[in-house]
Amino acid sequence: MAEHHSGPVEVGASMDYPEHHKTYKFFINAAKYGAMMIGALMIAMAVGFFSSAGFVFSTLLFVVLSVVGFYLL
Repeated sequence: MAEHHSGPVEVGASMDYPEHHKTYKFFINAAKYGAMMIGALMIAMAVGFFSSAGFVFSTLLFVVLSVVGFYLL
């Protein structure tokens, strides 16, 4: 059967704060770099689709924007 605790929740199991901090930092970095990569992809796709630049230039632009984004972040 399930355990039934009486009393406040704060006195339950202890929290693993270093693991929580590590997970939070990973999530923030993944969101930050993921958003940067999506932005670089959108810019490269817009240049490739709406100009006469072509696929090769668009791919090179994506690579350059990604490298610059990783450097700046």
